[in-house]
Amino acid sequence: MSTVAIVKGKQPIEATVRSLEMIESTVKKALSKKRPILVKPNYINSKPPSTGVTTDSRVIEGVVKFLRQHTTRDIVIGEGSGWADTFHAFKVAGVDAVAERWKVGLLDMNKDEFVEVEPQNPLSLKKVRVARTALESSIISVPKLKLHRIATVTLSLKNMMGALASKGSMHRGSLSKKIADLASVLKPCVSVVDGIIAGEGHEVSGNPVEMNLIIAGTDPLAVDAVGAAVMGIRPTHVKHLRLAEMKGLGTCNLDEITVLGEPVEAVKRKFQRSLSSKLLKYLS
Repeated sequence: MSTVAIVKGKQPIEATVRSLEMIESTVKKALSKKRPILVKPNYINSKPPSTGVTTDSRVIEGVVKFLRQHTTRDIVIGEGSGWADTFHAFKVAGVDAVAERWKVGLLDMNKDEFVEVEPQNPLSLKKVRVARTALESSIISVPKLKLHRIATVTLSLKNMMGALASKGSMHRGSLSKKIADLASVLKPCVSVVDGIIAGEGHEVSGNPVEMNLIIAGTDPLAVDAVGAAVMGIRPTHVKHLRLAEMKGLGTCNLDEITVLGEPVEAVKRKFQRSLSSKLLKYLS
């Protein structure tokens, strides 16, 4: 059984630390390899986190605070924005201040060295160029809790697209198959979903929904399944989750996931998808 923690609270730093403490033993095991740690948020653009589009810097700070209490490993906060200058996005969200307070590195992965890798048994993605830092680090994915026009949800697995040299190429062909393939190359060790101010409509629509939730676990597929369920979406209706499960990368079956803290039914809300989401569904 995979374990996922759900914490509700209006103090994001404390809620994040608490969520990780609830699964502390599995987090320590997941980060047991002597590798540096990459904290990977979602800054597709430079909109403030209050819009429901980008990761709240207070959640990132909670992750870093927990890590500082439990490891001496090198930590870097890294992202490769798709629609904005990454460091400008960091500044708008307040990530630069977090990095300064906790003396951790900041990295624009768009400017990293890229390495071509070949996913095993690919469904669609035969080759992909990935930031070397992501390949050589233990990854903590810190996505936003929000919907996506094509992929239905954009959570911890899809968040790995920020580490790619070419994000746009993922949308040519089946995005869902490519996300599942990418997960076999870049699988987060830990996932911490920022559901403080979530986003409905679609990934950059800026339709904020106050949820005050943190969802965390060491099986990113299970975390994404719980995140989807919290937004009122059946995990089995998210194609890239089903495909990733078929590839043996985790479980999206809620019956095989132990939820600690808040029950899904107590915190779920039916998120409204945009009209374009329905029209683009066949592209997934």
